[in-house]
Amino acid sequence: MSEDLADYMMSNRGALSERMGIEVTEATADRVVATMPVEGNTQPYGLLHGGASVVLAETLGSMGSALHAADQNMLSVGVDINATHHRSATSGIVTGTATPIHRGRTSACYEVIITDEEGRRICTSRITCALLPADRFGK
Repeated sequence: MSEDLADYMMSNRGALSERMGIEVTEATADRVVATMPVEGNTQPYGLLHGGASVVLAETLGSMGSALHAADQNMLSVGVDINATHHRSATSGIVTGTATPIHRGRTSACYEVIITDEEGRRICTSRITCALLPADRFGK
C-alpha cells in the first residue's frame, strides 16, 4: 500500500509544491528527498525565503508520516513544525532530506535537513504529525 501511495505522492505533489517547483526524488517512510529552486522562492533581499524552506520541510515530513501511517490504515495530519535557518541561499537548488525521529502508533516526527548545492546546511526543521484512523475521514 505504501508503495502505491509513494508513487501517487511523487506525481501529485499538491498545488503549493508545484508552484514552488518542489520535485520529489525519493519517498519511503524511512527517507523522503526533494529539490526546490531558490529562484522564485526568495524574499525581497533575494535570499531564499524562510517560509519556502518550511514549505519544503513540511512537504517532506508530511509525506514520510503519511507513508508510515498508511501501513497502519491511518492518516497523517501535521500538528507542529519548527525551523532553524543556518545560512542563506541566493541561487541554485536546495535539497531537503526527511528522516524519522519517531514513528509510533499515534504520532510521527521527522527531521528535515535542507542543504545547498555545495552540501552546506541551510535549514534544520522538525515536523510532528498526529496519526488518526482513516475511517474517521471516510477513507
